[in-house]
Amino acid sequence: MLELWAYAIGIMYSPGPVNLLGLHGGVQRSTRQNLGYFAGVASAMFLLFLTMSLVGGSLITASMLPYVSIVGCTYILYIAFKLLRADVSFNADQKVASHLTYMDGLMLQLLNPKGYIATLPIVTIQFPAAGISGYSSLFWIAFYQYSLSVHPRLTHWSAHCLANR
Repeated sequence: MLELWAYAIGIMYSPGPVNLLGLHGGVQRSTRQNLGYFAGVASAMFLLFLTMSLVGGSLITASMLPYVSIVGCTYILYIAFKLLRADVSFNADQKVASHLTYMDGLMLQLLNPKGYIATLPIVTIQFPAAGISGYSSLFWIAFYQYSLSVHPRLTHWSAHCLANR
């Protein structure tokens, strides 16, 4: 079970578009306007966990796992490289014209490869290794879905606090 936690926390804190948009919203001090976005991300994570637990094992075979891992690592390194090279400025006078909505969060997370990279190994490798299957997997899906969807809100809140300094 410790491996499951280590993986979930590692993937949660790696850079990705959902986390970066949560961070951006916090810097712009738009917490209330972005609550729908966070609900959309949470809904998408639940759908991904549920879908991957039902069909993930039939999509990814044991022989494909090394290649899927390489693709996932490459994607995360690409996002990290883009983040490292991004031009960031904190301009207090600049306001965001539009806010993120429920559909923005839902669609971004459903189209985000990191969402699949996060959920697929949990439900196809780590759940069976921990003896989690059947109805008990619904509890763990809900638990991890909530855990993974809290992070963008924490990032947003942290950036909001820093922006107020």
